[in-house]
Amino acid sequence: MASVQNLPENANGMTTKRSVLLVDDDPEIVETLKFAFSRNGYEVIVARNGNEALALCETKKPGLMVLDLMMPKRSGFLVLEELRQKSKTTIPVIVITANEGSRHREYVEVLGISSYFCKPLAIETLLEAANDVFDSPE
Repeated sequence: MASVQNLPENANGMTTKRSVLLVDDDPEIVETLKFAFSRNGYEVIVARNGNEALALCETKKPGLMVLDLMMPKRSGFLVLEELRQKSKTTIPVIVITANEGSRHREYVEVLGISSYFCKPLAIETLLEAANDVFDSPE
């Protein structure tokens, strides 16, 4: 996997290449999504927990994060809170979760997400949402 550290940045400080940070602790989901995104021209970075996700956001500056909410070490909720409080850039986030609770969805929407999907989800739908993030004018 190539590094995105030396790629040009847009006005928000994110890399201009279609790079996505997949954050999920389920190896099957990670491998499936990694394959799908790679096959569709995305550079894929993987984090297995929230702590890794925050560290990779700082060093790799992905153009998009696909974030699971229920993870070990630091939940997706805490990752999103910290991103929104401390980040100098606004990384677009697509949430994927097995939790269908409306309170969880409402909370992450207040924190500013691009899309919210419940697992299991159609990969085509997730890819469309990712494309929309990169294709939308800034």
